[in-house]
Amino acid sequence: MPQAPDPLAPLRAAAAARAAAGLRRGLHPRGPGHAGLTDLASNDYLGLATHPEVIEAAIEAAREWGTGSTGSRLVTGSTALHAALEQALAAFAGAQSALVFSCGYLANLTAVTALAAALRPPAAQAGPGAATLIVSDEANHASLVDACRLARARVEITGHQDVAAVERALRQRREPAALVVTESAFSLGGDLAPLPALHRVTRAHGALLLVDEAHALGVVGPGGRGAVWEAGLAAEPGVVRTVTLSKALGAQGGAVLGASEVTGTLAETGRGFIFDTALAPPSAGAALGALRVLAARPHLATQARQNARRLADLATGYGLAVTEPAAAVLTVGIGDPGLAVAAQRICADHGVLAGCFRPPSVPPGGSCLRLTARADLTESDFEAADRALAAVRDHVRTVSAAGRK
Repeated sequence: MPQAPDPLAPLRAAAAARAAAGLRRGLHPRGPGHAGLTDLASNDYLGLATHPEVIEAAIEAAREWGTGSTGSRLVTGSTALHAALEQALAAFAGAQSALVFSCGYLANLTAVTALAAALRPPAAQAGPGAATLIVSDEANHASLVDACRLARARVEITGHQDVAAVERALRQRREPAALVVTESAFSLGGDLAPLPALHRVTRAHGALLLVDEAHALGVVGPGGRGAVWEAGLAAEPGVVRTVTLSKALGAQGGAVLGASEVTGTLAETGRGFIFDTALAPPSAGAALGALRVLAARPHLATQARQNARRLADLATGYGLAVTEPAAAVLTVGIGDPGLAVAAQRICADHGVLAGCFRPPSVPPGGSCLRLTARADLTESDFEAADRALAAVRDHVRTVSAAGRK
């Protein structure tokens, strides 16, 4: 009897190929804190994940509501705590309404897929082919990319921040409905989308504008109210925002902000809302606590941006290729994935925890260190960052020189 083929052989071969390309990844569980390292890798931009008031808010929510939400939002998962969080988020960001999800990834998936379906005219709902065009920036986060793939719409990818290409796609479209999707503060480069120009284009062509504010909420705009607020678009009915509660707010979860027609549509038709277990009460409580802290300390947003600028200046001073930070994120271009991993290890050796991005998170040749500033960085943190970046510069020079021989 012939031997049956090994069903796991393709997986081992793919893993070997990733290893050969320097793209293997692994989990590295940490203990409490970061083992004495200066944290320039997490998304805890305001340092609220360990803030006493935020922790106490999570504890109080667990005591009152328990540790789990017990069901989906449309069954038993919606509590008064969720409603309070939605009201607080909408008020903070200047939106008409908010709808809370269990994570930001799911908020993006649901918003894009449900809106793409709902925008189709009734006559096109059951017809063949796509009736909605989605225009997506090429630098958008993976959650938006996946949402576009799942939306059963025609998707056109435009160059990064290319408003003219967006306008052209909308003007030349054959679909009756359109949705433009962008991040506000981009998750890798940290640059801001040209929101006023995008809004003018979408409004002129009858399209919705969906803005992912994951890296802007709590950091960009007055008091951290976001880039949409700063652009004067918070009350615009044709602008939909998605946010995460797990970055600047130091909690967990996501939300969609917009007109009541938008959140109502998602609650009634969004599969990622209808069939998912609701956000756990301690996370909802923590997010509410973080909003209270941020409202009382609006300078935290400014401090995070200033600290990102200071980190960028340090890296630039060593001749490293650095993106201009508009929020709390900046990247140090490395290029080779193996060299990027080595640079991350060098940072750790000098007391700094840095992010390392390699394909497929970035395009081939785009491997980099990603540094995230926090509002609570100290002078000793900046001294550690300075030493680490100097060592990275020295290593990159050494490798480059060896390669030229």
